[in-house]
Amino acid sequence: MSGVAPGLAAWGMMTGVAMVNSGMSATEAVAMTLLVYAGSSQLAAIPLIAASAPVWVILATSFCVNLRFVVFSAHLRSYVMHLPRPVRLLAGYLATDMSYVLFVRRFPHPPVDSAERQAQFAYLAGGGGLNWLSWQAASLLGIALAQWIPPQWGLGFAGILALIGVTCSLASTPMRRVSAGVAGAAAVAAVALPFNLNSVVAIAAAVALCLLFETPARPPRPRHENE
Repeated sequence: MSGVAPGLAAWGMMTGVAMVNSGMSATEAVAMTLLVYAGSSQLAAIPLIAASAPVWVILATSFCVNLRFVVFSAHLRSYVMHLPRPVRLLAGYLATDMSYVLFVRRFPHPPVDSAERQAQFAYLAGGGGLNWLSWQAASLLGIALAQWIPPQWGLGFAGILALIGVTCSLASTPMRRVSAGVAGAAAVAAVALPFNLNSVVAIAAAVALCLLFETPARPPRPRHENE
């Protein structure tokens, strides 16, 4: 995680600044960064909170933005089910896009013995812990310095670059690349919707496309006794 920590730190600082500039108190901003710990969800919810949007709109937007973690969790299930439940809950809290991408690249298959379990858990805990420290330190610094950080520093652009890097890492198949393109086009087409609902439209369009065109795996044909 040390290679991507600076970009994540810039994104975290920008999120901390955005929370304070949206009208949150320092206490509310600190509580959100510690409890929510989801940069994209925070950035989607902050303008809605500032605009006094209905609670269901804020919750629905945050839910849709974080739907990808359902996929991440389903994939990681076979890696962590041997761990106690409190440890699995902590691993889920620490999981992020980059920690997931780097972990599955390092370990493409679940563990088969105790040595592999220990190595994979050490990598997952180390990456998640360093990511959490980098994010929280930068976000808390952004909250503390929000009144003195000039907007022309371009921290928002740094966050966008971090998201682009995550997206490119995840777009590893033609279907994923097409769905990303459809989501981007839908977000631009629906940009006039209030409360940033264009992000919800983009996610719904990409999910609908994948459900429509993805071919389910066929079960193996049963063998007969005379074969």
